[in-house]
Formats: sequence, C-alpha cells, structure tokens
Amino acid sequence: MCKRIVAFLVMLACPVALVAQTLSPQVHGFVKVDAPVIALTHVRVIDGTGAAAREDQTLVLSKGKIESVSDAASATVPKDAQVIDLHGYSVIPGLVGMHDHMFYPVGNGIFGEMAFTFPRLYLAGGVTTIRTTGSLEPYTDLELKKQIDKGETPGPKIHVTGPYLEGAGSWALQMHQLAGPEDATKTVNFWLDQGVDNFKAYMFITPAELSAAVAAAHKRGAKVTGHLCSIGFREAASIGIDDLEHGLLVDTEFFPWKKSGECPEKNDYELISKLDVQSGPLHDTIMDLVQHHVAITSTLPVFEMIVPGRPTIQPRILDALSPDARSAVLANKVRAGDANAIRQRYHSDSSPWPAAFKKEMEFEHAFAQAGGLLLAGLDPTGMGGVIAGFGDQREVELLVEAGFTPLEAIHIATANGAQFLGELDHIGTIAPGKQADLVLIKGDPSKRIEDIENVETVFKDGIGYDSSKLIESVRGMVGSR
Repeated sequence: MCKRIVAFLVMLACPVALVAQTLSPQVHGFVKVDAPVIALTHVRVIDGTGAAAREDQTLVLSKGKIESVSDAASATVPKDAQVIDLHGYSVIPGLVGMHDHMFYPVGNGIFGEMAFTFPRLYLAGGVTTIRTTGSLEPYTDLELKKQIDKGETPGPKIHVTGPYLEGAGSWALQMHQLAGPEDATKTVNFWLDQGVDNFKAYMFITPAELSAAVAAAHKRGAKVTGHLCSIGFREAASIGIDDLEHGLLVDTEFFPWKKSGECPEKNDYELISKLDVQSGPLHDTIMDLVQHHVAITSTLPVFEMIVPGRPTIQPRILDALSPDARSAVLANKVRAGDANAIRQRYHSDSSPWPAAFKKEMEFEHAFAQAGGLLLAGLDPTGMGGVIAGFGDQREVELLVEAGFTPLEAIHIATANGAQFLGELDHIGTIAPGKQADLVLIKGDPSKRIEDIENVETVFKDGIGYDSSKLIESVRGMVGSR
C-alpha cells in the first residue's frame, strides 16, 4: 500500500517525465527526426520572449529538452548528435493555441467532432499545445488527450476544457443548459473529477451561475474563460473570470438597450466601431480588465471571414476540406459579400464588418499596450473557412496587421499562452532546460510574418514531425471527421 502511495506522489510531481516516448507505428510514420541527441545548426532563433532574432545559432536537444542554445561558431556539438544544417531557416517555440476547438460546423447549427483531422493539422501547423476552450464532446477530448500522450495518435498536448457552462435559452442544441448556481457548481466539480482543467462560460449564463462556477473552479485551481453575451466584460471581471474570448466584438455592455443578466436582442457593430480605445467607456473597460488581471483571447481569423472581400481562401485550406464543407465555405463567402444579402441583414448598402474588424484590432493592441495579457487562438467555427493549424498561423499574421511587430505577435502566440496556462517554466520560449517544443520554418518570420506558414518540421518533446505528411494524411477530410 505504501509503495502505491509513493508511486502516485511521484507521478504527480513529475507529469512531464511520464509522457510515453514509445510511438505507435501509425505515429512513427509521421516522424522526420528522432534521435537521443539532436543538433540544429546555423539556424535563426526567434525565442518567443519578444527579443530580436539571433542569427546563426546551434540548438542541442537531448532527451526531449533543450540542452543548449549558442552561437554556431562557438557551439560544442556532441559527437553522437544527429546534426541538421538549417541555413535559411528559423526556429520558434511551439505555438500555444488558446481557442483551439476540436469541432467544426457541419450545418444547421450542429458541430462535428474532428478527432482525426484536427489533432494532425494543429501539430502540422506548429501548434504543440492547445486549450480546447469549450468542448461539445468532452469525453472524446479526454480520451484523445490520453491517446496522444501515450504516443498512439499524432497531435498537440491538450488542455481539455469542460463542456460549455451555458444558461437557459441557448440556441445551441449540443449544450447542457444550467438550472442555476447549484447546477453550475456540480457541473464544474464533476468535470474536474473527470480530468478537465479549465472551463468556458457561454452566452446565456446568468451572473449567479457564473459566480458559482468561478468559485468552484478557483477552489480547485482551475480557470474560467468566457464567450459572454448576457454579462458584460466589466461585470465578468468583477465576478472573477480569468479570461474573455474574442474581444470587443462580443462585449454587449456598450449597448444602451442591454438589460442586466440578459443577452440583448440586437448587436450594433457600427456603434462598436465608433468607440474610442484611448478615452471614454471602452478605455475604461480596458483599464478595468488590466487591473483585474483578466486576459483576452484574440480570435481574429473567425471575424475576418465575415469581412467582405477577405481573406483570400488558400488552396491548402480548400484541399483539406471535405467536398461538402468546401462547397459550404465558398457559398458562405459569396453570401458575405453579396450586396442584396448585406442590405437585407444590415439595412444598409455596406457591411459594418470592415470597420468593426479594424476596431477589434485596435482594441486588442490597446489592451496589450496597457499591460493586458493577450492570448492567441483561431476558433474553427463561423463560416467554416478557419481550420486547425492554418488558422493559428493566420492569427499571428493578423496580429501583425493589428499593429504588433512580428516578434511581438510570436510572443503573444507562444509565451503568453504558456504563461496563462502556468507552463512558462516548461514551454512558450526557447531556453535551456525547457521542453523541446519547436517549429522549424523556412524563411524569417521576424521580418516577413507570412513565412510562418512555411512550417517543415515540428518538434514536440524533442521528436520532429513532418508537417507535409500530417497535412496530406487528412486531405479532403475536414468537415467529415
């Protein structure tokens, strides 16, 4: 009995060391580099701290961790190392995706679990850690996490979010609707017992239910984020929420017709686009969130899809989609730019979304400049044109468009997520002693952020996966499984 207790305590103290390094034949088929000691030589290091890129570096990886980072000219390369010459390449920390669902819209308001395609695409895109940020099939996500951790299927490290904490009146058929604060407390505790480590409150939750959920989660060391509608950002901050999803475009507190505890009947994006980030109520909200240490998760790609004329949908995205999903995405984009559809929906000759999207970018930049912790995700929902991995890369590009430097954007998408998750000692930046979660990129994303799409090899715990093979393995499948 004592031996079992000791073994259990050791397991709790050393969770990283117990991750199985024995890969199944299926997973090993995607491995490009696997050696006890690896030397990445003559590579540009963008370390995720926001510091300037360091040219001509050598990284030595050993037993799944970064052993050293030094100038190539003076580096000592172990004799038994597998040496990879990386002239013309950059290495960044593995992306930490903070709004990375495992599901995708399949029509009629229903979402399908992409348990086969999405883990592969996240990893292929350089995303080595994700928070699912709302689960519709939490048991599936938990079992998938176990399979990945055991080396039985390829994918990123997963922080599984519990099922949505949603209130009565929800539009979403797949979500349990809470019956009150007691139900919120029971739900949080039940799912913590099942193995999730965070929660997401949703649009119709009441203030009392959110308060109960936050109290229950915090009591056991878990965090709560929210995509809110019935509750404004400042009220959520006063309740004690840890994070808010999507940013300004879902914050309903600025609408004069908003009633306490209720989701407003309409949103006015023209009103939102006229708010000033430097003064007035929006500036006050920014400062209040910063003072309460509430993070914001940026999900610019899902909003970009609504803006007429953008983005240009890349062939690699269309290639990954199933035939039905591809047709739906293209039809949705045509509809988003159709003049008659715009007049019918917005009672105007022009869409409010270009100005609203620009204001969202201004908000996120101002929030970060004020000292707020900005996180990065993609949210693979909406019109369906945002998919795992590719969308995470697009998020980083859009952060640069929002006014961040490429180095700042990479910092947001790596170190900030690791900090929020409490894992900055292990992941999020490139430094000796940290896990070897790295992305090898052809080009220089510190100067040309679009190069972040040129991922060739993704290291997770020191094992290098072939990005192109992972992508090819799911060609034509997203939207079906």
